[in-house]
Amino acid sequence: MKKRLVLLSILLLFVSGCSIKKLSTTDFVENMDIILSEDAKLANSYFDGYKYYVPSGMRFVNKDDYNALLLDKNGNNYYLYVDAIGYYHKSKNTYKVDKDAYYSEKLKYGKKNGYIEINEYDDDYFVEMVFNYCKIEVYTPKKYLVSTIDNICYLLRSVDFNKKILESLIGENVLDYKEESFNIFESQAENNKSVLKFEDWQNAEIENNGHIPDEDNFELNDMD
Repeated sequence: MKKRLVLLSILLLFVSGCSIKKLSTTDFVENMDIILSEDAKLANSYFDGYKYYVPSGMRFVNKDDYNALLLDKNGNNYYLYVDAIGYYHKSKNTYKVDKDAYYSEKLKYGKKNGYIEINEYDDDYFVEMVFNYCKIEVYTPKKYLVSTIDNICYLLRSVDFNKKILESLIGENVLDYKEESFNIFESQAENNKSVLKFEDWQNAEIENNGHIPDEDNFELNDMD
């Protein structure tokens, strides 16, 4: 009976064209390649002109327009900026690899592109990643670096823009957005206009009274 189940499972995988890929616990580069190369259609967070998937083990803290602050089960704060204006105008990836960074690389998977840059600050890593016209910045201890980048990849790859809605929101207000100067394809080190400010990271109003949430009871917050 067990042999039949195994053979049936293999057959189903073969017919569906799906493969099971196990993520590494030590190599974030390998994981990025696996996660970003997959075409994800999942979404559990819906907003005007775009939607995305917040991975299991993460939840919203707050959201303001195209910015959002999320928290993971390890106590890491993720600052997300959705560049709807850049998407609307099809901004080009102008990022230049920083050889002095802990890790720096341009990213391109299909029609989606961006970059990842990691720098060391004291005992933490500052990760900034741009992909699919969105940017996430987060400080994380070394022991959580791989899982943090996994979370970033899952979220950024899932962002799906609604062209018609964005055209109605942005297209009619082109002049209002003309002075937009923030370029997500410039690293924090280049322009010092990071989405995430260090003092914001320290003083973020996390709704857990300063304690790391219980992993077994960590659920996604509903947004108003």
